[in-house]
Amino acid sequence: MIICLNMVVINYLHMRPLSLLLVLIMGSSLAAQRPTNGRPARGQGQRTLQVKGQIIDQATTMGLEFATVSIFRSGDSTLITGGLADLDGKFSVDTRPGPQYAVVEFIGYNHLIMDVPIDRQAIRAADGVIDLGTLALSAEGIELEGVTVRAERSETQFSLDKRVFNVGQDLANQGGSAQDILDNVPSVTVDVEGEVSLRGSNGVRILIDGKPSGLANQDNANGLRAIPANLIESVEVITNPSSRYEAEGMAGIINIILKKDKGSGFNGSFDVNAGYPLQAGLGANVNYRKGNLNWFANYGLNYNERPGEGSAYLEQDVPAGTFFQDLDRQIDRSGISNSLRLGIDYLPSEKETLTGSFLMRISDDDNFGRLQYDDYLNDYPNNLVVQTLRTDDEREDESNSQYSINYRREYSSRKHTLEATIQYQDNLETESSDFVERAVVFDGRDEIPDLIQRSANAEGERQWLFQVDFKKPFFDKGNFELGLRSSIRMINNDYKVEELKDGGFESLPGLSNIFDYDENVHALYSQIGNEWGKLSGQFGLRAEYTDVVTLLQTTNEINPRDYFNLFPSAFLNYGFNEANSLQVSYSRRIRRPRFWDLNPFFTFSDSRNTFSGNPNLDPEFTDSYEINYIRYMDDLTLSGGVFYRHTTDVIQRVLTFLPNGTTNRQPENLSTRDDVGVELTFQYSGLKWLNLDGNANFFRQQINGQNFDDGFSADNITWFGRLTPRIKIGDVSDLQLRFNYRAPRETVQGTNRAIASLDIGWSLDVLDKQGTLTLSVRDVFNDRRRRSTTVGEGFFRESEFQWRARTTNLAFNYRINQKKKRGSGNRGGGDYDGGGEF
Repeated sequence: MIICLNMVVINYLHMRPLSLLLVLIMGSSLAAQRPTNGRPARGQGQRTLQVKGQIIDQATTMGLEFATVSIFRSGDSTLITGGLADLDGKFSVDTRPGPQYAVVEFIGYNHLIMDVPIDRQAIRAADGVIDLGTLALSAEGIELEGVTVRAERSETQFSLDKRVFNVGQDLANQGGSAQDILDNVPSVTVDVEGEVSLRGSNGVRILIDGKPSGLANQDNANGLRAIPANLIESVEVITNPSSRYEAEGMAGIINIILKKDKGSGFNGSFDVNAGYPLQAGLGANVNYRKGNLNWFANYGLNYNERPGEGSAYLEQDVPAGTFFQDLDRQIDRSGISNSLRLGIDYLPSEKETLTGSFLMRISDDDNFGRLQYDDYLNDYPNNLVVQTLRTDDEREDESNSQYSINYRREYSSRKHTLEATIQYQDNLETESSDFVERAVVFDGRDEIPDLIQRSANAEGERQWLFQVDFKKPFFDKGNFELGLRSSIRMINNDYKVEELKDGGFESLPGLSNIFDYDENVHALYSQIGNEWGKLSGQFGLRAEYTDVVTLLQTTNEINPRDYFNLFPSAFLNYGFNEANSLQVSYSRRIRRPRFWDLNPFFTFSDSRNTFSGNPNLDPEFTDSYEINYIRYMDDLTLSGGVFYRHTTDVIQRVLTFLPNGTTNRQPENLSTRDDVGVELTFQYSGLKWLNLDGNANFFRQQINGQNFDDGFSADNITWFGRLTPRIKIGDVSDLQLRFNYRAPRETVQGTNRAIASLDIGWSLDVLDKQGTLTLSVRDVFNDRRRRSTTVGEGFFRESEFQWRARTTNLAFNYRINQKKKRGSGNRGGGDYDGGGEF
């Protein structure tokens, strides 16, 4: 079946994806509207009725512009139609005869539900026009001794299988990016170079709306920085996924949910922000639903300037004695990005939904880097031998587009479903750099001539995704699932380094090449679950076949790899009562070498410190075990877990000092890694003016790299955590503090020092709570820096690096027919099987 599907895909790979998307959507729309066997389609031939009225504020009697009216069928509450009120609060919508009721809503007001008096006598008397008259809405909120009680959805929602971080409640990240958000999600850390870790381990699979995306793939750290925070609704963290999910992601899955509303009529929110260092942004999230069509759109425009700095000190044994080196690094980065997402939901029947969406991001970055090396021999700091200054003027353009079609069909119930997805990505990134290196000699040798170099890199990526998932309940509480998934990924990277010699640029041998990467992953999974009183369980098995071929065109080196693996999963959940649950789970995961892990040509911005890939890397495999407990109380939610992961063929970056005084960092496969730890999370809301949540991870990590070098091992005990108090000031203002701490950590070649930081956010509701002003400061004390020590045979290196300095941001959010994140309490919506539907 997989092979047949791929044959169909190959025949249509050259079709324009946007045309394919439009054809399928239009075809489905026409099919639903076309008469069958000469008979009118459902609804044709029936008399059209008009329902009208006016919506006003009960206190002021003024019309409520853009209030929404939704008409539902009585009995099964199926949405029939809907519309918006005009500037005077008047509305008029068309409907059909039959028992029905209306729901009238407006932001900040209690909604109104009323029957629509549609019968034969009323229709004849009103000549087809039903006037509901004046409908008065009262302001929302319950007054208790002068205090208004607000029900806000908690920032973090808990369940045994996942954590859901609601972005809208996080004040510190207003005006930020997806990377800023992930760095403040419980159990997740992001280092200064954008590497995402979960419970202290990298190899995390990042998804957008449950699917892989070019905006956030593992080879594109810049993608997370370019996704505006205003486009993100929530972040799901799944530490031990079931066989339903792709096996990629050794440490687990992070799923970024983009905003999309399905409320009837028109609603939306608009954002504007500015900050220092210079940053400015605009954003919009709008939705319009009428009848069986739901349109949604998200847009973000952002400009950012991100200064950074670093330094390093090196001691190295050389034939002439001891070599010392001081490094000073300054980076000035700036860029502008546009992110656009458009989509439509079409509901041809009560049980079917067809969704087409288009996602695009275009970014343009200018980066200027300055490196200064001071070289000393034997007598430090008195014997300065050479001082070298190297500048890097880089220009980077990137475009990402994604086309997606999703079909969902419900049968006898919401648990009996068929869902199919087709997705296509097309990403292009071009980089060019001009390097100038000047050296000043102090030891009496001849002058070193200026070095002028340039590099160019063009990378194109295309990926097709095909996925089908079927679910069917059995007996009373059992459930069976079956799914099929195929991913076809093609990457071409053209990298060239040239040097100015004798008045012309010449290509540098060994640094220029064209690298092709083709990856096909085909999967089939099945899982079954059932409940026996308080005990429930689920057992699944996923089979994946991977076919990877890399090609270095210059040397014609072909490296084919293919492997077939089975990935079982098992979950047992015991619910003592509604407030106490315990889960035991197991899953097997894989981390395939990434494109840049395999590409032997990567960076030349620093001629003394380079990074290269390793085409001979093998994938790493992890067996993951967890025991999780969660307890709900009136004002407190507690969650605790114990986890153990055993990983083989660990992919680890290794730093090597070369005889010429330069370094190269390259990934290698080490024997094993064992992670064992405890995670504790809580959320407290017992005081009217205070919400408090915290998270801490304590773990031990043992790495055995003796296959690479006899002394290449590490035994590390460390922890990280965060504490977030949120203080309500009256009815319209909030103050949020977030304390972050990462304890020191041992590595196979040294140590990483502790990192402590503080973020502050303050918000104020304005314009009758339709708007919110938010002032935030990230890294208040400007101390979020990576400080590390690297030790090896004959060398010692100490470094410090800050990717981005302290930032201050002022953001304004305005909402139309949207409530400010009101909703349920702090209980999550996950289940024992891994939660969520991807």
